[in-house]
Amino acid sequence: MTRDAILALEDGTLFKGESFGASGERYGEVVFNTSMTGYQEIITDPSYKGQIVTMTYPLIGNYGVNAEDVESFKPFVEGLAVKEYSNIASNWRCQKPLADYLKENNILGITGIDTRALTLHIRKAGAMKAVLSTQDFDEKNLVRKARDSQGLLGVDLVRDVSGNEIYAWPKAGSKVPGRRSAAARNRFKVAVLDCGVKYNILRKLQENGCQVIVVPAHTEPGEILKMQPDGLLLSNGPGDPAAVKYVIDTTRRLIGKLPIFGICLGHQMLGLALGGKTYKLKFGHHGANHPVKDLKTGKVSITVQNHGFCVDIDSLNKKDIEITHINLNDQTLEGMRHKKLPIFSVQFHPEASAGPHDAGYLFGEFIAMMS
Repeated sequence: MTRDAILALEDGTLFKGESFGASGERYGEVVFNTSMTGYQEIITDPSYKGQIVTMTYPLIGNYGVNAEDVESFKPFVEGLAVKEYSNIASNWRCQKPLADYLKENNILGITGIDTRALTLHIRKAGAMKAVLSTQDFDEKNLVRKARDSQGLLGVDLVRDVSGNEIYAWPKAGSKVPGRRSAAARNRFKVAVLDCGVKYNILRKLQENGCQVIVVPAHTEPGEILKMQPDGLLLSNGPGDPAAVKYVIDTTRRLIGKLPIFGICLGHQMLGLALGGKTYKLKFGHHGANHPVKDLKTGKVSITVQNHGFCVDIDSLNKKDIEITHINLNDQTLEGMRHKKLPIFSVQFHPEASAGPHDAGYLFGEFIAMMS
């Protein structure tokens, strides 16, 4: 049996389809992701907390899900919108259909809508608040609910995705395997400030011979320094970076005391800690095909991205900060480096998962910086 579902945007735009996954009602900012594969990694990326993701690739679910390709201990996405959900999941690694996985984790899905039209609408009007429902079909009421919902500006979503305990990766009892390099085992100890860290960031550090200690986002700087780490990684995470003032303060107090590598939200936190400002992008960058130019080498990498906010280039102190990477689609800031201190960060995701591995070399640069 099919169940009706409706996606209502705050500007009154409606998309009617069928439900797959859980039942109920969810609120979030609607964004689009341009990846052709990797839907499991996308829905388990904590950076999508507070968002309803539209996949621009039309066929989703055809290879199912498995226990190894998750990027966190559970999905945090509010909802998933697709053109065509495949009831047939065929892959040698498949353990269950995507719809079953969404039901188990209480995530709503809608299929049978024109995702191309939705994507074009978001590109023109910008990402906006929305409600996805399988129980309320009063169109005016749904639009009102969308308008009255919380949104992302000024909201701390890190507290909803960060862990509450300090642990060594891979976590004891975890079903998600780590990856250890055969060479240079545990050469460096890296503290990872967990703002919603993706597992593949932890895997990449471990592959590069690091002992990885994950600490909650609210951990005090003094507690981190007591661990005597060789370096600090500021992780990715969801929402408005300016709202997470405790992480900004922690970052500011650790500048100059440790080598620091920031990724995505961590990059934004670092920018704010260094005196810069952030702003909200019109529809964000979400996908696995964003071209980024390294200004030092001239090389262009195809990168994985997932963010709705950006560091304002003009707000940074150019006496201390060097711009290292630029997005070729819209010329926004993608990377920076401190001219005197061992600190650098990127807006994109060098760990990929899923996506191209062009930027994986940056983990090597972090290792070199700690050396």
